[in-house]
Amino acid sequence: MKDVADVIVVGGGPVGSFTALKLSKLGAAVTVFEEHKTIGSPSHCAGHLSIRSLRKLGLYPLPGKIVENTYSQANFYAPSGFKFPVTLAKPVTCSVNREAFDKYLADKAEHAGAHYHLNSRVQSLLIENGTVKGVTIKQGDKTERVAAKIVVDAEGISSRLLRQTGLAGLNGERLVYAVEAEGENVKDVALDAVEVFTGEAYAPGFYAWLMPRLDGTAKLGLATKAGNPREFLQRLMRKHPVASKQIGNAKITRMAFHPITLGGPIAKAYANGFIAVGDTASQVKPTTGGGVVFGLTCAGIAAEVVDEAVQRNDVSASFLQVYQKRCVDRLKFDFSVMLRIRRFLDSLSDEKLDEVLRFCSRIGVNKTLENVEEIDFQGQLLLKVVTKPAMFAALCYFLKLYLSANP
Repeated sequence: MKDVADVIVVGGGPVGSFTALKLSKLGAAVTVFEEHKTIGSPSHCAGHLSIRSLRKLGLYPLPGKIVENTYSQANFYAPSGFKFPVTLAKPVTCSVNREAFDKYLADKAEHAGAHYHLNSRVQSLLIENGTVKGVTIKQGDKTERVAAKIVVDAEGISSRLLRQTGLAGLNGERLVYAVEAEGENVKDVALDAVEVFTGEAYAPGFYAWLMPRLDGTAKLGLATKAGNPREFLQRLMRKHPVASKQIGNAKITRMAFHPITLGGPIAKAYANGFIAVGDTASQVKPTTGGGVVFGLTCAGIAAEVVDEAVQRNDVSASFLQVYQKRCVDRLKFDFSVMLRIRRFLDSLSDEKLDEVLRFCSRIGVNKTLENVEEIDFQGQLLLKVVTKPAMFAALCYFLKLYLSANP
């Protein structure tokens, strides 16, 4: 058996690379196994990220042409086509080229000392006496056993390796299925605005989006809890009263499909010699399905705990549980709020959702949000705005609707 590292990280996506970067900076010997031939490809994410969150993680400003656009406005469309615009005082989010973003993080990790092996699929964990001791990898026709003191699973939503430890994976009933696309010939969109479309006819159980780029192209997509996302995207482009005017004649140049978990973090993301981070641990916002920022946040925590474990020569679950505790301490309130918001949104019919957006427009909720900068940690955001009269009135109204739908 080959022994190459203190830590093996499975997956060279942003969460895996950020874990490798942080660990390498702490002095750990890290090897990253990535099953694809290139970092960042294929891309399965729109790359819509909070500027504030990236800055807090030490990742903003980003170099080169990684940032494709920044946004200071979001237009929310009710199923009827009614528009609820939110205009912010300054750009709050950005669109990043995910391939370039992923490569940037991997390059930083390599520069810090991490070793990357591409086209290297981790087939299974090596488990001895209930403890993960390494992995079995396949590179082309060659299969090899690689030992390490601890394995960090950043493989993504498949959670294939996590289940080998006996841990319970993410909630399969809380998945939606997304299509991510890119298009040309997009019309009648403000370049600094993200468009959000709702309605059972177009994105049942979630929403659709349109993110313009400065070069006239755009990212677009949707997710659905049932049905074929490709067919829903075609319907959105042809029949939506607003979107059809913007993307009805668009040429789709790229399309990818993937599931998104909305169930909140798994109950236990650690075992003897093993820690799970990112999508495989369901560290994803239940409201928007965004997993990059929360995944990176937990990756930073994981790196600290893993380094402590290696230094102490103690990779037992009883020690690694501190990882779960620190993640819970950091994110529990925000996840609790977002799960409640998701349940509320799921309870709304098209008619009620239309009513909600019209009510919010009527009482001026959008004015309340003008100076918002925090969009990821939505529990903390709620605490900041709840005392404002319009938002308090809206929350009372939402609570009444929720209770009537869930007696």
